[in-house]
Amino acid sequence: MKVLAEGLRFPEGPVALSDGSVCFVEIAAGRVSRVTKDGAVQVVAETGGGPNGLAVGPDGALYVCNNGGFIVQDVDGECHVVHGELPPDYETGSIQRIDMATGAVRTLYTHCGDVPLTAPNDLVFDAHGGFYFTDFGKIRHRQREVGSIYYALPDGSGIVEVAHPVANPNGVGLAPDQKTLYVSETETSRLWAFPIVEPGQVAKASFPSPNGGRLVCGLPGYQRFDSLAVQANGSICVATLVTGAITVISPSGQVERVVKMPEPYSTNICFGGPDRKKAYVTLSWTGRLIELDWEEAGLALNFNL
Repeated sequence: MKVLAEGLRFPEGPVALSDGSVCFVEIAAGRVSRVTKDGAVQVVAETGGGPNGLAVGPDGALYVCNNGGFIVQDVDGECHVVHGELPPDYETGSIQRIDMATGAVRTLYTHCGDVPLTAPNDLVFDAHGGFYFTDFGKIRHRQREVGSIYYALPDGSGIVEVAHPVANPNGVGLAPDQKTLYVSETETSRLWAFPIVEPGQVAKASFPSPNGGRLVCGLPGYQRFDSLAVQANGSICVATLVTGAITVISPSGQVERVVKMPEPYSTNICFGGPDRKKAYVTLSWTGRLIELDWEEAGLALNFNL
């Protein structure tokens, strides 16, 4: 493992760019940053709130899932989330667009119809140029909001609900053939699959599925799923909290391997490098972005810089 950047404020959402740099969010700092090939960390944009997920769109802009912010505290040099408390300025979550050339930030969505986006978490673009994203839902002292999956257009002209209710959906990704949408649930440590009928529409199963998806895999014991990335061979790599690992799961649900990370909060993974065999993982508690060699090539995303 190689540490590319440290001293970050709860990093997540890494995106490996074709020039060798890696963009990522710093949730607790309300900004999107970038580490260059020579190790320099630069601020790309100040988003405010809590930028959570990040992806490159068809127009070369960065698109951000902003959860609206959460409160953190430093514990023995680590950055921990204070669950149940919201920032005093919290109103909704949002989807934002960042112009890479200027750093200008534009808010595209705060609602789907009359339903507010409470805590957008992660997103993935399909080949048509639209994107699926998860809304985790906020956690209050005695309330936990039920999450949703949405599909939206990057010009701000349209958003639809894909699935609801979903128990704290987090990571989202597409199968290599673009016909299956994968979504990870944090608190249940379950991975779900939704067959895609057309952009923004999935086929839903009946009972016993609580959300219409097909259960791919669920892990035993106390583990929590965060973000995910898909390999070129179709296996799904899920960042696994508490145990601190990347869990590689086949499309049929077998755990193929578990790659241990150096802390319990390994939150996100993406792939880069000339052959996409470099993995970039965010370690949120200790504020680090690391690089490691990966056994299988990552799936090429539909858009990149």
